[in-house]
Amino acid sequence: MIALCVAVGVSTGGVASGAPASSRTLQRDADVLVANGAPGVLVELVTPRGGVKVRSGRGDLRTQAPVPWNAKFRIGSFTKTFLAATLLQLVGEGRLSLEDSVDRWLPGLVSGNGNDGRAITVRQLLQHTSGLPEYVAGMPDLFDEKGFRHARFTTLEPEDAVRLALRSAPDFPPGTGWNYSNTNFMLAGMILEKVTGRTWQHEVTARIVRPLGLHHTSTPGTSPFIPHPHARGYDRFPEEGPGGEVGYRPVVDVTVMNPSWGGPAGAMISTTEDGNEFLRALMDGRVLRPAQLAEMKRTVPTTEGRAEYGLGLIKTPTACGSAYSHGGTIHGFRTRNGVTEDGRRSVVVSVNTRTPIAPDGTVQPDGPVEALIEHALCGTS
Repeated sequence: MIALCVAVGVSTGGVASGAPASSRTLQRDADVLVANGAPGVLVELVTPRGGVKVRSGRGDLRTQAPVPWNAKFRIGSFTKTFLAATLLQLVGEGRLSLEDSVDRWLPGLVSGNGNDGRAITVRQLLQHTSGLPEYVAGMPDLFDEKGFRHARFTTLEPEDAVRLALRSAPDFPPGTGWNYSNTNFMLAGMILEKVTGRTWQHEVTARIVRPLGLHHTSTPGTSPFIPHPHARGYDRFPEEGPGGEVGYRPVVDVTVMNPSWGGPAGAMISTTEDGNEFLRALMDGRVLRPAQLAEMKRTVPTTEGRAEYGLGLIKTPTACGSAYSHGGTIHGFRTRNGVTEDGRRSVVVSVNTRTPIAPDGTVQPDGPVEALIEHALCGTS
């Protein structure tokens, strides 16, 4: 756990009296995210010497309140790392194999339009090399303001998500390529439930959340609410202009939302403190046995820059060596993070929007937050 956490800054980039000088870089980096369209930002860095936490911008655009220092937030696809680690614990116990086929556990479920669960392994699900199409592509209401307002409290069952995906042909034959697909982790969660006879939420909580003392991490199921304290989550939905150009509508508060459509692929809630503790515990061997951690860190190339993908874990090069992470993007929130391979330094970033719009009218790329994470992990903040 954190030995020391120095709170820094408010919304103007100022550094609190007595804070370490190195925290100024972290504060400047957080301020850059706000300058490029993020309503608010919360960052926590943990090092062997303790921790530093900074914030910038606003957590509530109506009241102008800053992001709470101990804010809870939706972590989106960072959920995948929790789920993968839970499945790998079961692999270590001999209860399933990474080479088991999907059909071994979910017979007949993945079939049609060239999709075949007999040819897809658990490893391929966790590594996004299955070729399965993306079920979210069949949910256009998620990305349309009117549709979202209509469907924000709708429950999506995992089986229905898989059926949406199977309307399309596979992206490639299993094991011959890489493509990020939430369908993989919907199926992985279903396999976890078949192996254990309990929900994925129960297993993740019993095996990871409680043993690590992640007291502010939860699996909300169909509940649309985020436990207090939290920032408000905001989005801007796209719209087509009269000339066919794509712009963005005014900001919408999307905090209250049934997250079941994310399920085991992206529905969890956590904090910067808990996220850091989980990443450090994962790297220092408190979550997985060495053989399973090694499997999790075995990567394949991706189509996304220099990143490589393991089993629910992303590996990226930095100026000071490899870092591991898994970001998450869901309505109202972006989570980004990173941890050094030895687990000694980690950082978690929460932004209270999925769509930070830069001054030029475009959605802010991840470049500024990637720079923040590298500065934090390489000791330049």
